[in-house]
Amino acid sequence: MTTLDRLNELVEQIEMHNYHYYTLDNPNIDDKEYDLLYNELLQLERETQIILPNSPSQRIGGQTLDGFQPYQHLSPLWSLDKANNHEEVMLWNTRILRMIGEYNAQHPENPLPTPSYYVELKYDGLTINLVYNRKELIQASTRGNGIIGESILPQVKTIRSIPLRISYPGRIEIQGEGVMHLSQLEAYNRTAAEPLKNARNAAAGALRNLDPSVTASRGLEAYFYNVGYIEEELFTCHGEMQEFLKQNRFKVGSHIEKFSSIEDVFTHLKNLELQRPSLDVLIDGAVIKIADMHTREILGYTGKFPRWALAYKFEAEEATTELISVNWEVGRTGKVTPVAVLEALELGGVTIQSATLNNTDDIKRKNLENAIGTSVFVRRSNDVIPEILGRADEEEKGREIIVPTHCPSCQTKLINKGAHLFCPNSRFCRPQIVNKLIHFASRDAMDIEGFSISTAEQVFDVLHISTPGQLYKLTLDSLQRLNGVREKKATKLIAAIEASKSREFANFLYALGINGVGKSTAKVLANAFSNLTELASAELADLIALQDVGAVVAEQIHSFFADPVEQIHLTQLIELGVAPNKALKTATTDTEFSGKVVVLTGTLTHMGRNEAENLLENAGAKLSKSVSKKTDYVIVGDNAGGKLIKARELGLTILSENEFREKVGLNYF
Repeated sequence: MTTLDRLNELVEQIEMHNYHYYTLDNPNIDDKEYDLLYNELLQLERETQIILPNSPSQRIGGQTLDGFQPYQHLSPLWSLDKANNHEEVMLWNTRILRMIGEYNAQHPENPLPTPSYYVELKYDGLTINLVYNRKELIQASTRGNGIIGESILPQVKTIRSIPLRISYPGRIEIQGEGVMHLSQLEAYNRTAAEPLKNARNAAAGALRNLDPSVTASRGLEAYFYNVGYIEEELFTCHGEMQEFLKQNRFKVGSHIEKFSSIEDVFTHLKNLELQRPSLDVLIDGAVIKIADMHTREILGYTGKFPRWALAYKFEAEEATTELISVNWEVGRTGKVTPVAVLEALELGGVTIQSATLNNTDDIKRKNLENAIGTSVFVRRSNDVIPEILGRADEEEKGREIIVPTHCPSCQTKLINKGAHLFCPNSRFCRPQIVNKLIHFASRDAMDIEGFSISTAEQVFDVLHISTPGQLYKLTLDSLQRLNGVREKKATKLIAAIEASKSREFANFLYALGINGVGKSTAKVLANAFSNLTELASAELADLIALQDVGAVVAEQIHSFFADPVEQIHLTQLIELGVAPNKALKTATTDTEFSGKVVVLTGTLTHMGRNEAENLLENAGAKLSKSVSKKTDYVIVGDNAGGKLIKARELGLTILSENEFREKVGLNYF
């Protein structure tokens, strides 16, 4: 066998294993065997300098793009007409039946069949359009205006369920939706330095980020539902198209049903709406499609929509209010985020006065550039975070949202990173410093009890504290200069600061606020290195080799410890007595959870999630963020959603919180 033959064989084997793992959710090889194949591929590519176009090593690009290039679709990506209730669905169906009847009256020799219907979920993410030629993935783009989109091929390649090579040899265009599962969003936010607002914007923002490594870090998924362009007529019905997609290894949604009557369709729609809260993916409705392809051809299109399909929109918790103004807020990492100030409104029993606008791209996409003073639609995303959906009246004239060129706090010139604005003045920008102090003192970091947002702001403004190390120089007298801080409170705060000196190594590393290092990564680092000196002197390759530490995060860690200013700050912390405790909690004896893969989901009543995770790690368990056939236990609390449903589907062992507490030897009360 030649080297080229072996390269082709490895690529095919690895992609087949990816298909089983990411698309079918049915791994057919263990992680160690997969790593051996993947490492062999990388070694051969290094030795030969031959990289096949469909090599899995090319899924994550090595550099940030300069910008998005336009791409003209081979076939238009149509919008869908919408229905919001039973009557509108029935009216649509009546029009379909009338047109079919008129056609059959004119063509009795070749009549159209009685219509049957397919119903699919309407995913709430970002449309993806893929182009394959000679079996290879050659292009991927956003929907854009339906005729021209933006090329996002490097970003799309990071979605591991998307095949880089298919069996169909001709030119073909396939549409789907890029999404972020709610369980993945939850897992990402538990360790993220900058938590994401909601799954919809997380997916759209990742796919439209110029740095493909950011896209990869989100763990996106994609579901495919349509062949928009193909060089030959292969399908006589929608079911055949779905089978074609599956045969070519595309991930197709599981909630696809066929019905022979519109009454059955509507019953199914009502059931889907009831199931909606338990799904692990955001949907805003369902799509009804006529099954027969010849019927679709005869029905054709209006100027905007296919007549043979309809989007049924589920009721959303939405309302309209006035957009009063937009504030630009600076976060700990320097990211400058637009926040809408709204005329107060009641939505779902909550008074809402502000909402996220995410970034400048989000403002443009929603046509809000000149919307101040106008009415806007507001929705409580995931029943928690208010979000502006767009303008309520496109004709209403408003004032311009002024995008800052300089930091609203320190006036430093802002820089663009992808779709976001950043203030580079990390040393002297007030909100960045205050937020870093708050993060350092937070519960999951150094856990300095009583160190509030107000305290952080005052120690900066009054006492000129700008680094975490300076907190350890605070005295009773200096603290009592702060508004609202008397001797008793100051004494408690001094004691809390003193107690924080011996926090665990992982908490200390998380407290440092290294970009990309959340709680999970901090634990990985604490387990891998004996002390701070060893970590600070680690080579980049050593960091990349760690589990769950990718190249981008490794570079952030390496740069942090190489920064002379950060070195001074760390030295100051150590000299002032901060001595992280390296004692790790490891299982001393075998337990029922030793070596087992465990997933936590839902809200635990008797303990916090961190406590549960620590107990499991101490018992020798391997914590996982997602449910798969490799999972041994799923521990569920209140309001468990998609992970519980998937665990039941896979027949996994499910433990209640009380059952878990029994197994680790805890009393209920």
